[in-house]
Amino acid sequence: METNLRWAALTAIAPVAWGTNYFVTREFLPADRPLFGAALRALPAGLVLLGLCRQRPRGAWWWRSAVLGLLNVSVFFVLVYAASQLLPTSIASTVMAVSPLAMMLIAWALVSERPGVPHLAGAAIGLVGVCLMLLTGAGGVSVPGVLASAAAMLVSSFGYILAKRWSAGADVLASTAWQLTAGGLFLLPVAAVVEGPSPALDTPALLAFGYVALVATAAAFTAWFTGLRHLSAGTVGLIGLLNPVTGVLLGTVAAGEVLTGRQLCGLALVLAGVVLGRPTRAGRRGSSRGAGTGGPAPHDSPRRRLTPPPPDAAA
Repeated sequence: METNLRWAALTAIAPVAWGTNYFVTREFLPADRPLFGAALRALPAGLVLLGLCRQRPRGAWWWRSAVLGLLNVSVFFVLVYAASQLLPTSIASTVMAVSPLAMMLIAWALVSERPGVPHLAGAAIGLVGVCLMLLTGAGGVSVPGVLASAAAMLVSSFGYILAKRWSAGADVLASTAWQLTAGGLFLLPVAAVVEGPSPALDTPALLAFGYVALVATAAAFTAWFTGLRHLSAGTVGLIGLLNPVTGVLLGTVAAGEVLTGRQLCGLALVLAGVVLGRPTRAGRRGSSRGAGTGGPAPHDSPRRRLTPPPPDAAA
């Protein structure tokens, strides 16, 4: 149980880092170059991780890396950028908050992890909490924006569970590096054709890209995929609800915003949803049974378990 809680704490690095990414992107990165922004986020992160693991894909991992890179990086990053341009952040985040439920259902189909009542209840309570925190009735709703946000949620949920199914036979760090590198390589020529030459970046933008690539991408995705290897998809999905919580709390610190009573109630509900999905011994046994479809065996050799990069490379 204590070990599972440590994996949960490690996994939480990802949504917390992604929550800070909103602020950094909005304040320091060029808003009119989404494709280059996505490529400069993914490719350097993948190359850094490749330098750390020094492993190339072998066998089926060549095409698996391409598929996962398209789903989890190229298509996902572009859809998130499109949604952020068409929707208020509150609505986009609320649509993405459905992802825990989507991950549970996809995991049930792909890796035989049947969601338990606590996980389903946690997903419902967490979604209500996100709505209370973020939905104020202000701002218009763009149908294409909602579709882009929903597509991003479904694509990433499917890609994450597919990575969990295929997790046997590759270290977490290596498979994450291959995905990010493949996704960045797919994005780069598309960005050059659609958006023209790479934008000129000043020092704050370069530092921001460094943070986004190393912290919000390299370490965050490594932590996330590590969690998916050792925990159930339901638990990992609910931990992901810390993403909007981080965004709201960062707004209170960096932008001087004041939390309303409604937002505090929503925050409490989200945290309650995360707690309901906390890993248990029973959940771990269930996760091990599901590993027969591609996840790790219950007693994987320690050599197959990978320690994520140090905190200074976190997402």
